[in-house]
Amino acid sequence: MRDFSYSRARDLSDAYAADGAGRMAIAGGTELLNWFRLGIAAPAQVIDLAGVEDLRGIRSDGQQLSIGALATLAEVGENPEVKAHAAVLAQACVAAASPQVRNRATLGGNPLQKSRCASSRAEEPLPWPCNKRRAGSGCAALEGLNDRHAIFGWTDACVAVQPSDPIVALAALDAQLAIAGPQGRRELAAAALHLTPEEAASEGLDPALAETRLAPGEVITGYRVPIRRGARSAYVKVRERASYEYALVSAAAAIELEDGLISRAAIALGSVALKPWRLTQVEARLAGLPPTREAVLPVLKDAFGDARPLAHNRFKIAMAAGAAARAIVEAAA
Repeated sequence: MRDFSYSRARDLSDAYAADGAGRMAIAGGTELLNWFRLGIAAPAQVIDLAGVEDLRGIRSDGQQLSIGALATLAEVGENPEVKAHAAVLAQACVAAASPQVRNRATLGGNPLQKSRCASSRAEEPLPWPCNKRRAGSGCAALEGLNDRHAIFGWTDACVAVQPSDPIVALAALDAQLAIAGPQGRRELAAAALHLTPEEAASEGLDPALAETRLAPGEVITGYRVPIRRGARSAYVKVRERASYEYALVSAAAAIELEDGLISRAAIALGSVALKPWRLTQVEARLAGLPPTREAVLPVLKDAFGDARPLAHNRFKIAMAAGAAARAIVEAAA
């Protein structure tokens, strides 16, 4: 780990200066310290945001939930308002990591964690190619160990996935991110925060390095989650063990029922791309169906016509469709 200076942000304007010109912000620190150890990041200055009170708190005004970026995953997962109006988000936070990590990790930082690709998560010097770590060197996972990798939106530059649980739930809830930076404040849909390599390339950006739509110096200050009366939601995380483990696939469902039938549905998948993957092409077709596995699974399977599985992860297609169906059933129950 390289030497760096450390300072504490007094207010939000101090935080704006982070993440540019050798400076980087730290919140819970559960991810950033790993970057330092592995050589993924080596900032000259670290700015601690923990003292910025404007970034804290969970509030409801009856129309939306407002959640500060410094709210920990444990706080969000245990909050009565979140449980009542955005159960899928509470469940996703509880399903993430371990209790110790959830007590430190923040809702602002968790969606910004790097992919969990084993080819990228290694200490310097890397013994294999990785475009994220050495531009233009290649992608070792493309033809190597890729059972946990993407089935949507990947290119030869990178086949990794975004591992955050909460961002999948936020995408299904149509949440908005509040963002602040040197150029002012703005909002961005949670589902649009991340870029797949395919999207980055189409926008003229480096497909391996451009992971989010945050501009230099910008920080996430909070989230706005709309409250839909009568809405039901659930999060399903499929993993190899129920303790500290990242998802093989996950699914977030937010539905509304009328006379026992689905009247509205929003479905997002996790660990299938470098962003939460909304199944917008089939969501409208779920309307009018009973919330049963037998009724919804054939429709959900149609969302995978554009999937491009790699050599070792074709199983993700059936697994993700099944997880989405289960999330709908659990939400309805």
